[in-house]
Amino acid sequence: MQRVKIQERDDWKKLAQQLGFKFHTIDGDPYWDESAYYRFTLAQVENDIEDPSAEIHAMCLDLVARAVSDEVLLERLRIPPLYWDYIRNSWLSGEKQLYGRMDFSYNGQAPAKFYEYNADTPTSLYESAFFQWVWLEQCIERGLLPAQSDQFNSIQEHLVAALAEINPPTPLYFSCCKDTEEDRGTVQYMEDCAVQAGLKTKFVYVEDIGISPDGQFTDNDNYTIPALFKLYPWEFMMAEEFGPHIPNSQTWFLEPSWKALLSNKGILPLLWELYPNHPNLLEAYFEGEVPQRDVKSGWVRKPLFSREGSNISVMIDGNVCEKVDGPYDDGGYILQRYSPPATFGDHHTIVGSWMVADRAVGMSIREDDSIITKDSSRFIPHIILD
Repeated sequence: MQRVKIQERDDWKKLAQQLGFKFHTIDGDPYWDESAYYRFTLAQVENDIEDPSAEIHAMCLDLVARAVSDEVLLERLRIPPLYWDYIRNSWLSGEKQLYGRMDFSYNGQAPAKFYEYNADTPTSLYESAFFQWVWLEQCIERGLLPAQSDQFNSIQEHLVAALAEINPPTPLYFSCCKDTEEDRGTVQYMEDCAVQAGLKTKFVYVEDIGISPDGQFTDNDNYTIPALFKLYPWEFMMAEEFGPHIPNSQTWFLEPSWKALLSNKGILPLLWELYPNHPNLLEAYFEGEVPQRDVKSGWVRKPLFSREGSNISVMIDGNVCEKVDGPYDDGGYILQRYSPPATFGDHHTIVGSWMVADRAVGMSIREDDSIITKDSSRFIPHIILD
């Protein structure tokens, strides 16, 4: 694994605008950064990212199977009791999942260390599945990369195939919050994949979803929503005023409600309990359960529910050495053993492994000047070249 500098395409910003990649720059700073790329060998990808992702995913599914029938585990994950039966039925009825992204610390030498599973509302999808593939093809065409360069990236093909196989009720509505350009771009890309899968689709903003007198969710024209892909976390939905209507609404959701268990960082200590000393896992505990002998060691404090690095703090020898503020400070926390992200020069690097259905199908790289990856962290493309 190497970080390699490369000449940028002189027309990439124009191309990004043409292709709908409107969030390539955030607050004047680059989000998409093609001044460099990460180079992997095929063995590194297959053995150190793809295989562990599949194994951890299977471990996560086993954890869900245990949790839906164990109220103690549901309480530890702080799932509201009102939704226990709903989530249990979602799992037992076999409601199909679509996608997720696992984040790893990896420096090119096994084993990769599992940070967390963005299993419900993962972003950076469009740039992972589509725009970095366009970058690869154009760089090869223009002689900027060797002709034999490849990429771990069959995300789009698998999304289209999975959506066709899931075959949800239609029209399948797609939804995100207003005034979130990145989320809107992600949802629009996913809707495009659904159209390619032959599905009839519509779009509605989360804020415009209403409730009918008989408890059915409706769009802003008062049409019933039979199925909804939502880039909106399950824990938010469960806390909403309309949340109690979810179990009886007859709306089919993607992701299914059982994915609320896997997007919860409480799975990290639970996985450690089930698979202690697994080579790809980091020691983790619910806050307050850390062995006293280790209290002052290096830990990362994470909320059970958070996104994009918010409310995460890194503690070394009992002192907070780095912290990101945010809105997720009203729930429980876990402590995960500190394992710093790989460093390439001044760049702290995280590898994202994309899962579609039950397969690892692609990879994305995010880097930051700090050790905590945030929503503004740069996206760097990658290649495979032996």
